[in-house]
Amino acid sequence: IIKNEKRMLQEAVDALFDNTRRKRAVKGAGNRPLKSLSDILKGKQGRFRQNLLGKRVDYSGRSVVVVGPELKLHQCGLPKKMALELFKPFIMKKLVEKKLVFNIKSAGRLIENEYPEVWKVLEEVAKEHPVMLNRAPTLHRLGIQAFEPILTDGKAIRLHPLVCTAFNADFDGDQMAVHVPLTAEAQIECWLLMLSAKNLLDPANGDPVVNPTQDMILGIYYLTSVKRGASGEGKYFSTPEEAEYAAESREIDYMALIKIKINGKWTETTAGRVIFNRIIPDDIIFVNHVLDSKGIENIISLVYRKAGPFQTAKMLDSIKDLGFHYSTLFGATFSLEDIIVPPSKSEYIDSAHKQMRDVLTQYHNGVITNDERYQRVISIWTHANEEITREMMNDLRNDKNGFNPVYIMTTSGARGSRQQIRQLAGMRGLMAKPSGEIIEMPIIANFKEGLSVLEYFISTHGARKGLSDTALKTADAGYLTRRLVDIAQDVVISTEDCGTINGVDMVPIMTGDEIIEKLSERIIGRFTAEPVRNPMNNQLIIDTNEYITEEIAEKIDELNITRVKIRAVITCDAPFGICKKCYGKNLATGQIVNIGEAVGIIAAQSIGQPGTQLTMRTFHIGGAAAGEVKNPQFKLSHDCVLIDLPSNLITGEEGKMVVPRKSSMAVARVYEYYEVKNLTKIMVQDKQRVIAGEEIAEDNKKNVIKAKQISFVCYDRTRKYLMMRAAEYAIDLEVGGIFEKEKGDFIKEGEVIYRFDPHNEPIIAEKSGIVKLQDVHPGKTVKDEIDELTGIINKKIMETRDEQLEPRVIIVPAEGEPFMSDLPEGSILSVNDGDKISAGFVLARKIRAAQRTRDITGGLPRVQELFEARKPREISVIAAVDGIIEIGSIQKGKRTIYIKTEFGEKVPHVVPAGKALFVRNGDRVKTAELLCEGQASPHDILTVSGEIDVYKFILREVQEVYKLQGVTINDKHIGVIIRQMLKKVCIVEPGDTRYIKDQMVDKFILREENKKVSSEGGQPAIAQNILLGLTKASLNTESFISSASFQETTKVLTNAAIKNSIDYLRGLKENVIIGHKIPAGTGMKFYNNIKSYREVIGDLDVLQVEEEKPEQTLVIEESDPIKAG
Repeated sequence: IIKNEKRMLQEAVDALFDNTRRKRAVKGAGNRPLKSLSDILKGKQGRFRQNLLGKRVDYSGRSVVVVGPELKLHQCGLPKKMALELFKPFIMKKLVEKKLVFNIKSAGRLIENEYPEVWKVLEEVAKEHPVMLNRAPTLHRLGIQAFEPILTDGKAIRLHPLVCTAFNADFDGDQMAVHVPLTAEAQIECWLLMLSAKNLLDPANGDPVVNPTQDMILGIYYLTSVKRGASGEGKYFSTPEEAEYAAESREIDYMALIKIKINGKWTETTAGRVIFNRIIPDDIIFVNHVLDSKGIENIISLVYRKAGPFQTAKMLDSIKDLGFHYSTLFGATFSLEDIIVPPSKSEYIDSAHKQMRDVLTQYHNGVITNDERYQRVISIWTHANEEITREMMNDLRNDKNGFNPVYIMTTSGARGSRQQIRQLAGMRGLMAKPSGEIIEMPIIANFKEGLSVLEYFISTHGARKGLSDTALKTADAGYLTRRLVDIAQDVVISTEDCGTINGVDMVPIMTGDEIIEKLSERIIGRFTAEPVRNPMNNQLIIDTNEYITEEIAEKIDELNITRVKIRAVITCDAPFGICKKCYGKNLATGQIVNIGEAVGIIAAQSIGQPGTQLTMRTFHIGGAAAGEVKNPQFKLSHDCVLIDLPSNLITGEEGKMVVPRKSSMAVARVYEYYEVKNLTKIMVQDKQRVIAGEEIAEDNKKNVIKAKQISFVCYDRTRKYLMMRAAEYAIDLEVGGIFEKEKGDFIKEGEVIYRFDPHNEPIIAEKSGIVKLQDVHPGKTVKDEIDELTGIINKKIMETRDEQLEPRVIIVPAEGEPFMSDLPEGSILSVNDGDKISAGFVLARKIRAAQRTRDITGGLPRVQELFEARKPREISVIAAVDGIIEIGSIQKGKRTIYIKTEFGEKVPHVVPAGKALFVRNGDRVKTAELLCEGQASPHDILTVSGEIDVYKFILREVQEVYKLQGVTINDKHIGVIIRQMLKKVCIVEPGDTRYIKDQMVDKFILREENKKVSSEGGQPAIAQNILLGLTKASLNTESFISSASFQETTKVLTNAAIKNSIDYLRGLKENVIIGHKIPAGTGMKFYNNIKSYREVIGDLDVLQVEEEKPEQTLVIEESDPIKAG
């Protein structure tokens, strides 16, 4: 009996601690499992997340928002009813002070009965008291901003139209919450830090976030455009005011080109542009071109940099007023007639149908396989769609002298995209199935012509998927943000300078020869890690640890400097947080970052917020498939010279060079070229480097020719041209490419360099001889695929169970070594045993991977995969050293590849047998190059090339996903996250330290420990860098309170109890949970003993102007709250 009672007691205690672990949970009344102690802590509804991190607050209310175009940027409309409730205690205090009532209780009664005196007092109280508005979901810090309340009748909050972008609000029924800051310090923080007029830039990238949208853009586009032949064209006006007056009184058209005397010289412009320029402060710039949304954004950005936030906020309000006024005045609207279907549409469609018939004929005759047919069909229709879209845009552009309303709405960036117009007036084009494959049958009709039932059915298929995706992805993106915040929450700017000597090399981002992102854009607002010198005369441009301003960055670009080493977040040596110099500029203000700025959270929000945005935005196109088709002819968009071709080219059947395997050619852009026969005297040597303005040659008219920019001299193969070229760069070649040009040729823009088959990747014979097939056995390694439609038999290599069998083609030449090539599974053989062939012949072909449409659905999981540091599904093996490839044999389903280094040692790499190899015997490879198909794993890159390289890899891959969606995120934000992922090291040799082998330790703590041990004459520990994913890294933080509130609550707390952990409350989250001030921003210890500099009592608007001088007017000592205002 005692034993049984003990068992029952044990079970009762178990259930009390954790009821979910048992097989049969203890049920309570109503048959629900009882909530155990650990259930109380766990999960979203648990103590941590429900009560400690997410408290409900007093003095708050919520209501629907409506637009308030009459408000200033820093104002919001607050319903009187709400204000009365929110400011109740303040009103009571005021009523008692004014001796209108004698105690708090009667004041309460006055308010409840809404006496007229109450409203007067309310006005006074609310006038100088900021309120905070918040719209859920709060994805970044601009989701909560402070405003000055203006009391309104009615029940809705009025919101300024320009702050909608930041809140991501619209007026279709959105609700917002209002919060009242109570203490004087809180109010001052609202005025100085959170006021909407001060948050004009997006912390993610430093671009203006308060951009005019829709009607405003439309109005300004109309106002600044030019109408040829409008009334009053060619008139002269002596002052801008006069022109403005003439336009207002209908003497001239707003869009007529007129001449006006501005600053003493005659300028050709329009009355509309004069009106627009009136709102730009201090003659910063005279805008004399038509403004679309991008143009307006650039002007806002410029004014912010030149005139500061106060002037910008004033200008933004004027832009809003102008925009609404003139969009009303010009009254843009469109009817069905304005949607113009291009007359040539039918021709393009007929030609596409004809091409389709040809492809089908080829297919029936067995020239191409079913997969190839599918690929070609898709590329035919994509091409036709592009052509029709081009014609359609041209027709719209020429309609009504360029004033077609549909065209204007799109070009100005007010509403609609080229894609949407294409569906209205071109053709809807190809649609995707929910699986992401493209349906072959295109939708030829557009919305104006109307869809047939079948076409409608196909298009709903894709559109439905868009909607369901949206719902699912929002949660994913929100979860990503949560993990990012958790890993980076304690990263705060902690010191002035950590004193590191390390940095990261920055180069411009290029594809081939085109610069996508200039070097200056990447280094502005950072600190240098090495001096930068002028390459011409070695003169110092900027020294080490100096701040790179806009001017310096532009100078670096002008001098064609291509590499600058800058201080970076990833190399910062501060043990807690990051130092000012490694972080650089605070993008939200454009100034160098302050100590105490919570850069970790800003980084997490900047990466997480677009993730949510993008996933919410998949459905707009309605599943219209945008597959990019490779052009079978390779051309360049500029003049160039072929510097070098790979050594492994083969002379094919027609005497042309064929590319037998992956390789690259070197080309260089040609800036200018001259025919040698027209030159009498050449003053430069071949390959010489010249600078701008240097004399090159004299032509037969005795004119001296000078170089236009820094370039290299070079001749073409036949010495017909003398060319000035840029530095050479490599272009990867497609396998099976057939060259039209030779080494040293001068190639004009648009000339074909080589042709290739965009649908198939061939395996090419590198020697002539007799074919011998090895291990190609029907039924075992090769199967005959009979095409149902055509009856043609293809020999397709299949996956084999037998490891001894390695299907390959061997070509035995008359003399010399035989040539051997593996046949990867899925390839289609086109030779037979014993065939006699010549070099360059196609032995087999493999279909290039079919293109699926990638929206961020492909993107978001990719970003998660990178940040979680997961090994990719299709993992590739990377080369650990430089050297020459030797391919070994297959054993136990694995193939060994040796890389022979220059010192003669062979390094083995193991590759799974089924994978297609990128390398062949005798190829040279560099460290970290991929050896087989698949994606590189970041862990391998870390092992092979170290921290900086893995940082660059993750950065590049993450940026690629976001760039594809047109989102810009500054590198430093992603850097902050990667820094946190690389914080820990794994002990390899503990030495005399207190650690054990394979323990995970913080880098900086290990450094201290090693210092201590070494100073005592002991053996320091040796550790290896490791890369932790988000979830793992957040669970491995120093603070157990922070980890417990993140995931696996019970486990974390149990471990902490066993270890006797101490939480030093260094991060933000721990302090929030405990209810302390957070150690960031104004809560830093650093700011605790500041005295107030001077006290000014007065009107806020006046103070604002003065406050453009350095911010020091209102700094409050914590212990002594002054009355606000």
